[in-house]
Amino acid sequence: MAVYFTGDTHFGDPRVLRIDKRPFKSIPEHDEALIARWNETVLPDDEVWHLGDFALHVRPERIDELLNILNGRKHLIIGNNDGQATLSAQGWASVQNYAELFVDGHALVLCHYAFRTWKNMGRGWLDLHGHSHGKLKRQTRQFDVGVDAWDYRPVRLEQVLGSSRIRHRAVNV
Repeated sequence: MAVYFTGDTHFGDPRVLRIDKRPFKSIPEHDEALIARWNETVLPDDEVWHLGDFALHVRPERIDELLNILNGRKHLIIGNNDGQATLSAQGWASVQNYAELFVDGHALVLCHYAFRTWKNMGRGWLDLHGHSHGKLKRQTRQFDVGVDAWDYRPVRLEQVLGSSRIRHRAVNV
């Protein structure tokens, strides 16, 4: 089982085509591309942490449908565009505002928003976030895992760390 991170999919939200200039002609094309890339990347037994803004402007049934179509056991870290239909959807293994996780020897702080400081940042903990759509300047040990920064697909921690010029030390757990 692999662990993946993603965020800011904004399924059904036409604003992402205009504001974020995503390379799709329509929301149906956008949504189908994100579904295909997710399922090409994530296997059914993998775990996915979605760091907020899953879907907007869609009926509740569509949220359930998306969660059934997308591979993996899915956890939601709540974003500013996640409404009640997203929060109460049955397809989430968990729903919370914030999480701390250990993956591949690394301690992680997960939130939709990028932190300026976070728990144990001086001890090597990493901050994974969404919300900024790949537009924030990189900070040490802080990574945007949203789809805009990762070819519109979920990403593994090793990929995130491999993309950084800064080497990270694993945390003794």
